[in-house]
Amino acid sequence: MANQEFDEFAKKYDGWFLQNRNVLESEVRLIARALKVPGTVLSVGCGSGLFEMLLKRDHRIEIIDGLEPSEDMAGVARERGMDVKIGTAGDLPYPSESFDTVLFNGSPGNISDLGKAFEEAFRVLKAGGHVVVADVPAESGYGLLYQLAATKTTWKDTALSGVAPSHPRPIELAAAANWRPTAEKVNLLRENGFVDFEYAQTLTRHPRFSDYEPEEPIEGYDRGNYVTIRARKLASS
Repeated sequence: MANQEFDEFAKKYDGWFLQNRNVLESEVRLIARALKVPGTVLSVGCGSGLFEMLLKRDHRIEIIDGLEPSEDMAGVARERGMDVKIGTAGDLPYPSESFDTVLFNGSPGNISDLGKAFEEAFRVLKAGGHVVVADVPAESGYGLLYQLAATKTTWKDTALSGVAPSHPRPIELAAAANWRPTAEKVNLLRENGFVDFEYAQTLTRHPRFSDYEPEEPIEGYDRGNYVTIRARKLASS
């Protein structure tokens, strides 16, 4: 999706999460679990800084540095206390070995060359640092639903009646993303030198029922509609 389109839908992005507060809470808990004690963090595709604000408020995890292609979203994130640079994941405007953790939260589906993004993440990480990749897997209930909705170009199609959540993700955002299977993201991370993989997941109910109550994250990636992959950059010998 072009930056101009992201700007146009910046308010819709936050609005969707605020209509699905239990989904939001479940995802924030998952990100907090995956980050652990993260040190200095770069959030790639930080959007409006909504997650970073909640991680600080509810989990005492502070993320100052963010990268975001959308001027509108970056402006909101700055109002929430972040230091956001405008740029793309394939060309991070930071020196090598600058961060302890690089976070991709919900952004992989909007990055065209994810392998290049992971290569850049490896570069800016300190030796022994971690990458955390969080997204909707293509094979999950949400992933399949979004792909179906994209082919229909609307949530109002009869094929989605009684299937979609009460407040689905804006169709423009669902249709524009490149939903990738978890295995594809893992392979790209491995190809770029990452090791010691850990997985966690949340939103294990069908998408129509995922906002009923917040969930605690669990280990694995085989049933969640939102999955984190945590991997390490090998320390220098």
